[in-house]
Amino acid sequence: NRLCAASNNRTGFLCDDRVTCIPASQVCDRTTNCRNGEDEQEKLCGDLPRSLPAYLVFRCSNPTYWVYADQRCNGMNDCGDCSDEMGSLAACPPCGSAWWSCSPVFYEYCACVPRTLCRDGIQHCVSWSDEYLC
Repeated sequence: NRLCAASNNRTGFLCDDRVTCIPASQVCDRTTNCRNGEDEQEKLCGDLPRSLPAYLVFRCSNPTYWVYADQRCNGMNDCGDCSDEMGSLAACPPCGSAWWSCSPVFYEYCACVPRTLCRDGIQHCVSWSDEYLC
């Protein structure tokens, strides 16, 4: 079993050294992150996503799309339909303290926008709450 908790408690892949835990999204990214290169081996990366262990994959609501498990609930619209951030499939917690809850106007966010974008003079929430309340 190679399941481990990477930084920020995200789903990770345990390297052969049994110490190094890389984020799921660094598996099969054409960059060797494990000392022995096991994160880029053909048997793991040959037929994505089928060749990956199920714990590394999150299936979007549209069955033709998938993302790495560590991209689920990361605040970004990785599936394109927000199914990795909202709804029963994703089961994400509410916006964290670094995020502002609203209905975003931009495609890249789903239910929260980074607080770093608050009061920056650009509308990120339909209600403009990121400019006036955040």
